[in-house]
Amino acid sequence: MGEVERGVTITVIGSCNVDFVVPVAELPGPGETVLGRDHLKTPGGKGANQAVAAARLGSRVVFVGCVGDDDLATTIRTALTDAGVELTWLHTAEDTPSGIALITVADGGENTIAVSPGANARLSPEHLNTSLLESTDVLLAQLEIPLEAVQAAVEAAHGRVLLNPAPARELPPELLARVDVLIPNRSELGVLAGAPEPTTTDEAAALARSLTGPSAVVVTLGADGALVVADDEVTHVPAVEVDAVDATGAGDAFCGALADALDRGSTLVEATRWAVRVAGISTTRQGAQTGMPRREDVS
Repeated sequence: MGEVERGVTITVIGSCNVDFVVPVAELPGPGETVLGRDHLKTPGGKGANQAVAAARLGSRVVFVGCVGDDDLATTIRTALTDAGVELTWLHTAEDTPSGIALITVADGGENTIAVSPGANARLSPEHLNTSLLESTDVLLAQLEIPLEAVQAAVEAAHGRVLLNPAPARELPPELLARVDVLIPNRSELGVLAGAPEPTTTDEAAALARSLTGPSAVVVTLGADGALVVADDEVTHVPAVEVDAVDATGAGDAFCGALADALDRGSTLVEATRWAVRVAGISTTRQGAQTGMPRREDVS
């Protein structure tokens, strides 16, 4: 699909959805119905969110994904284009709905999310462009698309590879061996390490060190910030204090910001400090992509 310009900075391969968000006072328990306030319809999907996060911070971003042949695809495309993301390799799956996410957000910012992948599940290695992946400086991927597509992209990449292993699952050793920076949260780290979710930074550091393959691990800790484990050193980056209203997309803001900073030449610890600030600001706004700050918003 066209020639690839040399010097592509960040390529994001992943999911793109439309999120239906219902604000509630408290999250419902199993079998419980709660009445919420007016719902919001916003563009989302971990891949698209992370692409928008990096683009709003000023990086040049190319997105590789798949939408359906429905009205929701227009919402997805428009949001990505408005953020400055390049869509040459955004494919359309015929006779398939676009992906959606059903999100419940409590007053304190906590949320529950159910995803229907739709067209995201149709993205395959055949959709990838080798020239694009060879020319990109940073490849950022997640796991809301078929693993085969992620593996093929990682294998073809010549630049730095960042992987956000969400949703959590066990991963092939050969894939982890190609990852430069793994970006799990606590629960994802536990799944990858085959251990209970860590409750302390010491436990998280120990589990990150136990992983075989990735060159470095950055563990996102929510309100506790993030943990950088690299070169036998552990650095805790504390969170910034904010008045959170919606944590939806905060992890994606972190990943996009980390890619942005690394692409600009920051060290991993410097990039993590930047990503923590960006993610914190994103929680002060409603929605996933709609909550992503621009560079001038981050002090």
